[in-house]
Amino acid sequence: MHEQEFTAKLDTLLEKIENLPPDQRVELERLASQTRARHELMHKNLSELQNSLDHLRLSVKYLVFDLEATRRENTYLRTLVDKGDAPDA
Repeated sequence: MHEQEFTAKLDTLLEKIENLPPDQRVELERLASQTRARHELMHKNLSELQNSLDHLRLSVKYLVFDLEATRRENTYLRTLVDKGDAPDA
């Protein structure tokens, strides 16, 4: 269910609850309010999770880049050592 569809259905439910007798309305309004709050919290947590995943993907890309560069440098230095042209330390 999409965000707009959920919100529309919850709003429709709240409108129907308003037409109920007061003794039935209070509990249902409380439950609907809790549902809305939980949905908003879930949406916030999902957004934070997406941001964390994006950050993790970027970090992994940087680590892979660094690993590849280190391997290239290692290969280059090994060829220098094998040829006896090692740079002076």
